Amino acid sequence: MKKILVTNDDGFESPGLKALVEAVKDLGEVLVVAPALEKSACGHSLTLTRPLRFVEIDDDFYKIDDGTPTDAIYLALHALYADGVRPDLVLSGINRGANMGEDITYSGTANAALEAVLHGIPACAVSQVCNHNCAQVELEVGYALAQRAAREVAIKMLRGEIPLRERSYLNINVPPLPPERCRGFKVTKAGYRYYGNDAHVHRNPRGEEYWWIGLHPLEWRPEAGGEYWSDFDAVKAGFISVTPVTANPTDFEGLPEVSRAF
Repeated sequence: MKKILVTNDDGFESPGLKALVEAVKDLGEVLVVAPALEKSACGHSLTLTRPLRFVEIDDDFYKIDDGTPTDAIYLALHALYADGVRPDLVLSGINRGANMGEDITYSGTANAALEAVLHGIPACAVSQVCNHNCAQVELEVGYALAQRAAREVAIKMLRGEIPLRERSYLNINVPPLPPERCRGFKVTKAGYRYYGNDAHVHRNPRGEEYWWIGLHPLEWRPEAGGEYWSDFDAVKAGFISVTPVTANPTDFEGLPEVSRAF
């Protein structure tokens, strides 16, 4: 029987995590290891300055006490699988919100998948795009389309039907639509997002200053033409975006120019 390891960055109580488990629970032996707290935008961070522990929530369901998604994958592989046994697939999500363009580098959801492929395990990250209001999307649309996408991709990956390169994983973003309105899958490239700087200063009752990082609008450079659209444009057009992402951050196109400078 196939073994599937599931995690997320929204925390072990997230409805998206429960929806993902429900979508794939009949495809194999599912083990869930997720952060105890929300760890959105934690990137590919490991916890090195304090000990961590597993807290059993249910059969084959653990939370990592204040750990990150990367901690969850790293420790699960070392502590919860017998010697020589590895999961056949790692699934991360379903994230509450988009992980497209350069936001992939911030995403704990995406970077859990990255951690898996560094250990040689096929992996996929799944995110539910929410536009501006995730609570409204959960209420009106739910995770039905994301579940369908995750299940279909998981089946293909377990069957070896998706030829990913070494240390590459799939990053999937699902439009906020009911399944009947989705236009299908579109293989995409990571888009070019425009960033602002949204931070708010406040003072506590003692007059001490503190800062709260906000959210800036989801804006990007349109790239809907050509062979491969951007993930942003595909989702906007009603497609499920499927982007292969590699662990190697080298700017290969820039190598010749930098070489000439030295």
